[in-house]
Amino acid sequence: MKKVYPDAKAALDGLVFDGMTLMAGGFGLCGIPENAIAALHAAGVKDLTVISNNCGVDGFGLGVLLDAKQIKKMVSSYVGENKEFERQFLSGELELEFNPQGTLAERIRAGGAGIPGFFTKTGVGTMIAEGKEHREFNGETYIMETGLTADVSIVKAWKADPEGNLVFRKTARNFNPMMATAGKVTIAEVEEIVELGALDPDHIHTPGIFVQRLFKGEFEKRIEQRTIRERESA
Repeated sequence: MKKVYPDAKAALDGLVFDGMTLMAGGFGLCGIPENAIAALHAAGVKDLTVISNNCGVDGFGLGVLLDAKQIKKMVSSYVGENKEFERQFLSGELELEFNPQGTLAERIRAGGAGIPGFFTKTGVGTMIAEGKEHREFNGETYIMETGLTADVSIVKAWKADPEGNLVFRKTARNFNPMMATAGKVTIAEVEEIVELGALDPDHIHTPGIFVQRLFKGEFEKRIEQRTIRERESA
């Protein structure tokens, strides 16, 4: 099966629809699938449920979809730097399923592994636990969390080969590898596509069996928060 596509629009063709569930990898603005997000914006798909650690920033990343009112619900762990996210949630325009960050990561990993649910101590005795099954193990109370899957996962990697084997770089490894396993279809955008056999098998983070489509992207790589100080005089 040919996996390499010319661009994000071609890679998404035939896969997106209104009301779909989407996973988007990355952490803050690091390792986010910028090109696929832009293509989804251009496609005008709406009523999305988006599973992502956060929702980009105002005007960039997933924030573009938020600004265009294309997202109906976020499953996240961090509202962070996005004022429009905050505004839409507080005004009732956006649904939010809030998760502790580790719980969100484990729910995605569980979904990719075919595990429908698991028990964790995180959130016991807080609002997070409301309405969830409680169970005692070895004298400690745990709550049940469910695994997460998506119609499409969009991830960003450093390198890939034509079979879809992926290598991530540093912080960009957050959420991307596990989301690649949890999508019915996974689309990877990468900085470089190398020849088959060029990747050391021991250094591959996501095997190509989890990736159905990939393309080489162009990346802006914005800085989420730029902090500067005046140069000290000599």
